[in-house]
Amino acid sequence: MWSREPEGLAQSQVSATEATLDFESLPPLTLTAEGGKFMVGVVSTRGNVRPSNEDNYYVPGRPGVREAGVLSGSAGSVSVDMTASEASTTEAQAIPEEPGIPGPDGLFIVADGMGGQLAGEKASEMAVELIPHELSKRLGSVEGQSGLVRAIRDSVGSANREILAQSHLQYQYANMGTTVALVFLKNGRAFVTGVGDSRVYHLRNGKIKQLTRDHSLAEALGEAGTISRAEVETHKFKNILYLYLGSRDLGDGPEDILQVDCRPGDQFLLATDGLTGVVRDEVIAGVLVSTKDPQRAAQLLINRALENGSRDNITCIVIQVS
Repeated sequence: MWSREPEGLAQSQVSATEATLDFESLPPLTLTAEGGKFMVGVVSTRGNVRPSNEDNYYVPGRPGVREAGVLSGSAGSVSVDMTASEASTTEAQAIPEEPGIPGPDGLFIVADGMGGQLAGEKASEMAVELIPHELSKRLGSVEGQSGLVRAIRDSVGSANREILAQSHLQYQYANMGTTVALVFLKNGRAFVTGVGDSRVYHLRNGKIKQLTRDHSLAEALGEAGTISRAEVETHKFKNILYLYLGSRDLGDGPEDILQVDCRPGDQFLLATDGLTGVVRDEVIAGVLVSTKDPQRAAQLLINRALENGSRDNITCIVIQVS
C-alpha cells in the first residue's frame, strides 16, 4: 500500500512567484500517427506547495519534465493569486520544443511519482523513458489488436520490474513508485490503461467519460458497495493506493486495457490527481468543449486546479483527434 497524502502541510508554502516560471508560448503540437492526425497540448507544474515536480510525461516531440532542465519541473504554470478572469485569459505557456526520447508516434503518458522528492522524480522519469522504449521494441512483431494489447501490458510490466529492481539496489530510491496513465493511438483506435490514480478521460459530443479506474482503497470500497459513490471522493483512504508501478502486485502489467474507436472531434485527457482531485468532471468537460487549442485547454485546466487550491504537482495532456 502507498499513501499519497499531500506533503504540503509538513512543508513551508512555496510562494506564488516562486511557483511561476515564464516560457515562450508555443502552438499546439500536431502529430500524425498510423490511422490519424492529432493536435496535442501538455502542461506540467510543481504547483504552489510542493518544492519540486515529481510528475513527468511522454509526448512525442516534447521533452519531459527533467529533460527540459527546469529546476521546478514546470512545463507552464500560473500564479494562484490571480483572479478567475485573469486566469481565463492567461496565454498557454510551454517548454521550448525539442526532440523527445525515441518512442512510437501516438503514445502519450503521464506519471505521478511517489516516495519523496528524489525517489518520486526517479520513478516517474523511469516510467516515461522505459515504457516508450519497451513498446517500440515490441511493435515490430505485433500481430492484430490482441498482440498490441499484449505489447502494451508487457511494456508496462517491464517498466514495473525495473522500478522495483532500482528501488532495492539504491537506498535513495527505496520504496519508490509512480502512477501511470497511458493512451496509444494506432490504426484509428485508442488503447487506454492506467495504474494508480492518474486518469484518462474521453470526451465525445460534449460528454465526458473516465476510462481508467483509480486503484485506491476508497475506490475499492466503493466498488464493493461498502461506501457510497459520493463518499469515495472524500474518504480517508482516497489517497491510499494498492496498485502502482513499483508494486509487486502489478505482476506482468495492467489487466485492464480498453480500446476506443477514434472519431474526428474526439478528445482525450491524461491527468495526474493534482488536477482530477480538485476539478470536477463537468468543469473539465466545459474547458475541453469551449477551447479549440489543446495547449490552451491544458493551461486553463492547470489554472482551474490552482484556483481550487490543489496542493500537488499537476500534469495534463490534451489530445484532439482531427
